Amino acid sequence: MAPTKAIILAAGNGSRLRPLTDGRPKCLLEVGGRPIIDHQMEALRRCGVTDVVIVVGYCADRIRQHLGPTARYIENPRFDSTNSLYSLWLARDELRSGAIVLNSDVLALPLLFARLRDAAAPDAILVERGSGFVAEDMKVALNGDRVVDFGKGLPPERAHAHNVGMVKFSESGAVQLIECLDRLVAEGHENDWAPGAYREFASRRPLTAVATDGLPWIEIDYLEDLTRASLEIEPAILALDESVPAR
Repeated sequence: MAPTKAIILAAGNGSRLRPLTDGRPKCLLEVGGRPIIDHQMEALRRCGVTDVVIVVGYCADRIRQHLGPTARYIENPRFDSTNSLYSLWLARDELRSGAIVLNSDVLALPLLFARLRDAAAPDAILVERGSGFVAEDMKVALNGDRVVDFGKGLPPERAHAHNVGMVKFSESGAVQLIECLDRLVAEGHENDWAPGAYREFASRRPLTAVATDGLPWIEIDYLEDLTRASLEIEPAILALDESVPAR
């Protein structure tokens, strides 16, 4: 069954985008006149994901004030000394029923949200296949469509795809993921990225890659990403939004 819940990881302070994120969370930066998180909320709603849980931390009140009762919230009080793996662990009770998990800085064509949600595989991750990886990329190694490794430290010659930052877990898959999260947090990996848990999950249970097939998306980490999102990605999304058939 396709999930109807999403968990958005939005606790970080967006330090690589300062001064734009001084006093403002990254997900409230605007692209095309709207905050990034508004784009995400609309895309989730359009593909049938109606229950949204947001893990907040830095400038949490600003996110709550902006979205109000359209979402539910989990606080990461240690946002300044932990990372997305810990934020996801805090949301583990919400994860148990299955969910789409996404980073709060991803801007993507709504069709990609639907493609991931409706993928036949119970546990799946959105990736952009390709090459030309750099050290900062969260890289993915594949065996066919199955994920076999993850990480920024993955040697480029072993990588086959970029991680978009959106993953789907079924109810049974979530049980396995929570076991991975519990172990990693207990061993002190609180400052790791969430893909560290996805990597361990993929060693236990199939995690299927769902390709973007060149459809527009971007993860906004730096000022140049925000500029590209505004000048290139968002116009491409607008041009394709009503014209690309679902698969």
